[in-house]
Amino acid sequence: MNEHDCLCRNFEYFEKEATAMEIRSTTDEDLDAFVDTVHTAFGHFPKTPIAGGGRWWSALEMDRGLLALSADGRPVGTAAAYSFELTLPGRTLAPVAGVSAVGVLPSHRRRGVLGEMMRRQLSEVRSRGEFLSVLLASEAPIYGRFGYGPATFTTRLTVPRHRAALAVPRARATADAPATGADSGTVEVLRRAECGEVLEEIYDRYRRSQPGALSRPHRWWALGAGQSPVSSAPRYVAVHRDADGTADGYASYSIGEPTTLTVDETIATDDAVFTALARFVLGHDLVSQVVFRHVPPEHPLRWQLADIRAGEAGEHADWLWVRLLDIPRALTARGWFTDGELVLDVDDPFLGERCRYLLTVREGEAGCVPTDRQPDLSLDVRDLGSLYLGGVTPSTLVRAGHILACRPGAAALADALFRTESAPHCVHWF
Repeated sequence: MNEHDCLCRNFEYFEKEATAMEIRSTTDEDLDAFVDTVHTAFGHFPKTPIAGGGRWWSALEMDRGLLALSADGRPVGTAAAYSFELTLPGRTLAPVAGVSAVGVLPSHRRRGVLGEMMRRQLSEVRSRGEFLSVLLASEAPIYGRFGYGPATFTTRLTVPRHRAALAVPRARATADAPATGADSGTVEVLRRAECGEVLEEIYDRYRRSQPGALSRPHRWWALGAGQSPVSSAPRYVAVHRDADGTADGYASYSIGEPTTLTVDETIATDDAVFTALARFVLGHDLVSQVVFRHVPPEHPLRWQLADIRAGEAGEHADWLWVRLLDIPRALTARGWFTDGELVLDVDDPFLGERCRYLLTVREGEAGCVPTDRQPDLSLDVRDLGSLYLGGVTPSTLVRAGHILACRPGAAALADALFRTESAPHCVHWF
């Protein structure tokens, strides 16, 4: 038996195992079985919910869930999807499927179950008219083969308290160019239980202007379904208000041992508000260090420290992964900031699709149609997902060997076209 025969036989074995499974949509009556199966798949036990909410699964949309059942009807796999809005470059909003709770029991892995659930799920997402699907990947190697690419990134920043002073801004204001960073607002400390509606309102304003941000539906806040500060877990919240008293930013935080103040997230409608909130938590007494869990990779906070080395960048992690399901709709939905034309030859091996598209941008508006012109770039759909929000440049992926530049200058042209007004960032956990 040669290697090819082995591969073919293995493939046939997986297919037979997968076809022995039933993949069906879930209903409200399946909730307990769904939750038990996904916890077993990850080797966890459901945690006792926080009083008044706090169960992540309370926000599941059971009409969008999937169960994989073995031949004898036992649940062996799960997949869920949430209905979100994603803010695109140009600050346009697009409906997306937020894929989550994907798991297969250890006893049934490597039998094609995951692939069949992913195929069924993508088909259902398309049937709902959604042209984008997003997820947070528990393991990086898994989801690329299903067409998802890492599209936003986040950094953990740790600042020792004794080195936390912020520098005095050096930019001088003029009548025509006011200095940035000036703040005339106030900061008030509240408990999480006191300010749920305020947090929801501030976050919604923020996410509509931040490319890469996801909506947080009201029911998530009402149910405490998620991580802090969506969860009703005890937290202190520094709420910033502008000179008129309007709440325009917050920092959710807790203090644990050994005297570390951890900021769950800092949400601000502009840089001056972020700076005011950072100054507040960095000035907190009786703590040894401040940890910001989610800082955009290019955020100016490290430059604002009087000692630039005081900001110790920790885990630099991928966060939101993006998958395009209708390329012309996706490319024409986002904003563009440079005119030009680009021919993209896009391969989607998981769905067995390949097409060449002419992307034309004029005055911020894009057109995208099939073409038989010679390509400028040849790429996998997962790489197009990574480029889509502007979190990585096409030339970086050309240099990495993932995208083929088919003619000189094509990568530079693509860099200019895919440039965005600001780096994408996402803090929502789902």
